[in-house]
Amino acid sequence: MGQIISDVTDVLDYKENKKQAKETKKQILQDIIANDTEKQNLVKKVLATQRAKYGAAGMSTNDAAAKNVLARLKAETEKPYEEKKQANLKKLKSTKVEKKNLLTTILGRLEKLMK
Repeated sequence: MGQIISDVTDVLDYKENKKQAKETKKQILQDIIANDTEKQNLVKKVLATQRAKYGAAGMSTNDAAAKNVLARLKAETEKPYEEKKQANLKKLKSTKVEKKNLLTTILGRLEKLMK
């Protein structure tokens, strides 16, 4: 009897769970946007700083070595933000709410009891 009450409660709580999942998704998307903005600003700052250092030393940023250094700095700066983004995307995928069908759930329980 307790299992049936639990199943009915799960079905009735669907709307609330869906609302919570929607809020969670919204927060995760806001985090992704904030991280992307922060990443872009940091990358611009790091690259501008390195270009200024090259300029102060009288070096050009057009040669292959300088381009490689700038590319490496960009990749190193972006890496933690990309990892955060991937983690947030995994969280986003895992926030799905299943709509339960009460009849199907109860019949499944009865089938298990009959075996």
